[in-house]
Amino acid sequence: MPEVKSMFREVLPKQGQLSMEDVPTIVLCKPKLLPLKSVTLEKLEKMQQEAQELIKQQELALKEQQQPETAE
Repeated sequence: MPEVKSMFREVLPKQGQLSMEDVPTIVLCKPKLLPLKSVTLEKLEKMQQEAQELIKQQELALKEQQQPETAE
């Protein structure tokens, strides 16, 4: 990893005690469960399914209207 030069230089005391701050460590937490499908996606799929069902109903109605006419 290349070193990055900073504007500040490190200064160590010549007398006294040297103290260091705690180094941050990784803290594990419970995993968050995310939905496989978002609410918006579920709404869109439901709308699409309803539209397809409506189209099927309309097609069946047209076929039923055409069948009696061809029988005459």
